[in-house]
Amino acid sequence: MKDGRRINLLGEGRLINLAAAEGHPASVMDMSFADQALSCEYMVKNHASLEKKVYTVPVDLDKRVAKLKLESLGIKIDRLTSEQEEYLASWNEGT
Repeated sequence: MKDGRRINLLGEGRLINLAAAEGHPASVMDMSFADQALSCEYMVKNHASLEKKVYTVPVDLDKRVAKLKLESLGIKIDRLTSEQEEYLASWNEGT
């Protein structure tokens, strides 16, 4: 750039996890798509009370998808301890 900064373009500007790796496996993407579908349904059902802004996926929908995924794999889990819940709640962004 004119000011001396440089831009390194990876994967021709595409999502790098798809262009330069194997992408996300179907076992992960199915949960993303389920979250998206349930979020769309939530917005349709609740549109009258929602402001025009970006929302995070409602926690109950996210937990529902996770529960169904684990059940589909034959996995059962215990309830989280208060310490585990506190740890999970401490994350503000991504992983």
